[in-house]
Amino acid sequence: MTALPRKPALLLALVALAGFAASPARAQSAVTEGQKLAFDRGKGNCLTCHVIKGGDLPGTIGPELKDIKAKYPDRNELIAILYDETKRNPQTMMPPFGRNRLLTDQEISAIVDFLQTL
Repeated sequence: MTALPRKPALLLALVALAGFAASPARAQSAVTEGQKLAFDRGKGNCLTCHVIKGGDLPGTIGPELKDIKAKYPDRNELIAILYDETKRNPQTMMPPFGRNRLLTDQEISAIVDFLQTL
């Protein structure tokens, strides 16, 4: 009778371990996807306004995107900026990517993953 409770616990432990093993690969995938979105002229379009290392033909309207993790150690602050910077700065030129549904929450999260590597 004690064997039944152990099997679900073992299964749960294996699932947790598998999640930890896949985690770095998943994180790298999100960073790669975030970079693609940031450099995509039809989607994230970050290069229209920002200089980003590795990007072609950057704009200069916004600040250069570097040392982002040091400038924004709280990931949620960076998500909020991408979602709708007008809440923090009503005079901003930054589009409200989330509020206007230009980017999904998942896409914003991937871009933040990428930006935190800069």
